[in-house]
Amino acid sequence: MSAADKVSTDGGLGLGHNPFGALSGAGLPSGPLRPGGDQQSVTESRQNRGRVDIKRATAGRGGKTVTVVSGFVGIGLPEKEQLAKKMRNVCGCGGTVKDGNIEIQGDQREKIAAILSAAGFRPVFAGG
Repeated sequence: MSAADKVSTDGGLGLGHNPFGALSGAGLPSGPLRPGGDQQSVTESRQNRGRVDIKRATAGRGGKTVTVVSGFVGIGLPEKEQLAKKMRNVCGCGGTVKDGNIEIQGDQREKIAAILSAAGFRPVFAGG
């Protein structure tokens, strides 16, 4: 193998090189944009995140009561798990995220409604 066929392994540019260093933020908006070009801030958009249903259920649980929160639109599993953790801590009981719904042990509808309202959702008591 000749010297011309070998590939250099000296590492090239040092780690201090930033390819985005020459870019500036001139002309860019100060905050994130909402869909549709609306310039509202993120805190204002969190005020109405949609309706969620809070139900009390006992079916298929050996007579034990659980509070089920369903109807989430536009939020992913990590945020649901974060909400469920906050609900478990406030209510002092167990719970889980199952099939896209949050299930909290016991009849905790009032406490859960307060948490959801603070998070920007519109909680609605459904069922019995």
